[in-house]
Amino acid sequence: MNQTLKLTDIIAVGFMLFAFFLGAGNIIFPPLAGQLAGDNLLPAMTGFLLTAVGLPLITIVAIAVAGGTWEHLTKDLPKRAAMVMAVLIFIIIGPAFAAPRTGLVAYEMAVKPFFIDATQAHLTIFSILFFAVAMFFAWSQGKLIDVIGKVLTPVLFIGLIILAAAVFIDPQGEMIAAQGEYLTHPLQKGFLEGYNTMDTFGSLMFGVLIVDALRQKGITEQKPTAKYLISAACIAAAGLTFVYVSLFYLGATSSAVAAGADNGGVVLSLYVQSLFGPYGQIVLSVIVLLACLTTAIGLISACSDYFSSLTPMSYKTWVIINGVACATVANVGLSQLIALSVPVLFALYPVAIALVALTFIRKMLPNPKAAYRVVILVSLLFALIDAAKVAGVDVSALNMLPLFDIGMGWLLPTVVAMIAMLFVGKSEQPELAEETA
Repeated sequence: MNQTLKLTDIIAVGFMLFAFFLGAGNIIFPPLAGQLAGDNLLPAMTGFLLTAVGLPLITIVAIAVAGGTWEHLTKDLPKRAAMVMAVLIFIIIGPAFAAPRTGLVAYEMAVKPFFIDATQAHLTIFSILFFAVAMFFAWSQGKLIDVIGKVLTPVLFIGLIILAAAVFIDPQGEMIAAQGEYLTHPLQKGFLEGYNTMDTFGSLMFGVLIVDALRQKGITEQKPTAKYLISAACIAAAGLTFVYVSLFYLGATSSAVAAGADNGGVVLSLYVQSLFGPYGQIVLSVIVLLACLTTAIGLISACSDYFSSLTPMSYKTWVIINGVACATVANVGLSQLIALSVPVLFALYPVAIALVALTFIRKMLPNPKAAYRVVILVSLLFALIDAAKVAGVDVSALNMLPLFDIGMGWLLPTVVAMIAMLFVGKSEQPELAEETA
C-alpha cells in the first residue's frame, strides 16, 4: 500500500495543524506581553516562544515517538489515571475554556467594534452562529485537511503576512521601558505567559487528530505516520513563530496608539486601525474570525472524537453536545473566563510537560511504570501549590522552594524525581513478564 503523501498534502496537513493552534490565546496574549516587555522584548519573547511554540512542537514529536495515540503516550500510567488526565485536558481545551474563548475573542475583536451599543444579546446571537458554523465544518471529520488546510488557512496566512509586513515596515511607536515582572525577570514571565495559549494541551490532542487525518489519506504505518506528523509540527511551529514575533513587536511599538490597554485584543485593534485607517478593522476582523473559527473546529472535532471513543454516543452527537456547550459558556465573558482558567493551567501544564519529557527518556528508565507514576505525581503536587498561589490562597510558608516566587516551584522537584527514577530498578519477575508479552 502506498504510504507517501504529495507535497501539497504535506503542506496542507501542516497548515491544518497551524490553523488548529492559531486561535484566541495566540492572538490576544502576545501584543499585551510585548507592550509590557518594552525594551526587554527579546528575553520575554524567547520565554514565550519556549512554551507557546517549543513545547507544542516537542509534544507532537513525543506523540510520534510514542506511537501516535494518547494510549501509547500514557501506557505506563494506570489506565484510569490516564483517562482522568485526558478527560480533564479535553474539558479544558473543549467546552470549559479554550473553545468558548475562540468565540468570545472573535466577537470582542471582529464583530463588537462594528456596533455602537453592543449588548449581551449581540454576544448570544453571535456565539450561536459562530459555533453552528464550527459544528458544520467539524461534522465531516475526513474532510478537515481539504477544508482547513487547503482553503481556510491560506486565506488566514495571507492576512497575517499583510499585517506582519505593515508592522515591521511602519511601526506605530518606539519601545518604552519594561514594566512589572517583565522588568525583573522577563524570560520567566514570558515562559509563564505562554501557558495561556493552551497549545501544549492542544498538541496532545491535535496530534491524535492529525494521525486520524493521515489515516484518511491512506497513511497507516507507524514510520510514515511519525514522519508526516513531525513534518506537520515543524510547518505549524514555523507559522506560529512568525505570528508571535510579529505580534510581540507590534505590542512593543504600541505605546503611542494603545497606552494603558488592559488586554491584547485592544492593543491589536487600536494598532491595526492606526496602520490601515478605517479599513483596519475589516482586515483584523477577517484574520481573527478565521483564526478563531479554525481553532474552534479543531477543538470541537478533537473533543468529539475522544468522547465518542469513551461512550456509546457517536462522534456527530458529541459535535452537537460540545458545540452547544461552547456557545453557552462563551456568554460568561472574556475576562471572567481567563481568570477562571489561569489556576487550572498552572495545575495541569507542568503535568503535561512532565509526561512529554518522560516520553523522551523512557528507554533509559529501568522501571518505566514506577517512574511515570512518581514523576507525574510529584509534578502534580507541586503544580497544585503554584495553582493555589495564583488563585489567591496564602501559601507563603512555601516561599523557600526554588523558583516558587515566579510560579515555577514544580520545576526542580520534577527534575529531581526524573533523575532519581533513572536509578530505580525493577524486579526480575516484571522484566520477564514484559519480555514474554
